[in-house]
Amino acid sequence: MVNNYTKKRLLLILELLYKTTDEENPISTVGIMKYLEKKGLSIDRKTLASDIKTLTEMDYDIVTIKSSPNKYFWGNRTFEIPELKMLIDAVSSARFITKKKSKELIEKIATLAGDAQYENMNRHIVATGRAKSDNKKLYYIVDTISEAINKKKKIQFKYTEYNADKEKVFRHDGEVYTVSPYVLYWNEDYYYVVGYYDKREMVAAFRVDRLHTPKVIDEQAVPKPKDFNIDDYANKIFKMFDGEEAIVELECENHLMKYIIDHYGGNIETNRNSQNTFIAKVPATLTPTFYAWVFQFSGGIRIISPPKAIECFNKMLEANKGDFNE
Repeated sequence: MVNNYTKKRLLLILELLYKTTDEENPISTVGIMKYLEKKGLSIDRKTLASDIKTLTEMDYDIVTIKSSPNKYFWGNRTFEIPELKMLIDAVSSARFITKKKSKELIEKIATLAGDAQYENMNRHIVATGRAKSDNKKLYYIVDTISEAINKKKKIQFKYTEYNADKEKVFRHDGEVYTVSPYVLYWNEDYYYVVGYYDKREMVAAFRVDRLHTPKVIDEQAVPKPKDFNIDDYANKIFKMFDGEEAIVELECENHLMKYIIDHYGGNIETNRNSQNTFIAKVPATLTPTFYAWVFQFSGGIRIISPPKAIECFNKMLEANKGDFNE
């Protein structure tokens, strides 16, 4: 029978090895003994060797380096260091996570590497400069949507957008949307809830960070259409292509500010141009996808510089006119 004194000693050894050691940072027999002594536990080398043997027999991956004295480190971890760095990069660059929440998550992820690698993990965090969500309640919103999906219930919410002065306002004067959520979809660092929209009687996508106080209602969700496939739907709605990057000046009608902020974030440079328009300077990728995005506003957004962007846009328009005289 293992007494409480031995249990405490074994747990302290485990905690020490897990938090402070890895292959590059082993700890010696003397180091472990000094640590236990500070915790009020006296131990000799023979007992320590027995403790290490007990822990390895219990399938803890403790590696022994035979030397004088012996050294030990925690072997296999749930996440390898490169994997943790990738997770940190993803959290750091994700636009749907607020800056504060990104910092909190990164600190938690870094602790999974152990104290020995903690500072090394932090040194690899690079600010991306990308627009970040300002919705501090995003986690609760995602949880609410997940609950509705699991229970096959509808959700209701108000939807927000921006006016010409970059002020967040409710769309359609605060209309309440009723949606049967099918799936949460992540695209271009934004979360979307995809589901059946009662008012339009169709499947639609809504940006999660623009949902205001969604709640689950006691009404059964509309079943998915038999031919619904999230991959097919996403391919129709979300498209991405690579191309040359440039700073593009756009002349925009005031009511389209929400689309500029949605697409490029709230920190881009905008200036009033007239009573009805403003100028936005945006970083854009000069591709058919970008020009199609501009075109969808039927002249409400116009490219005014650089000349190359205007030329390419006009060429694309010409190329899509078609020859109907054949």
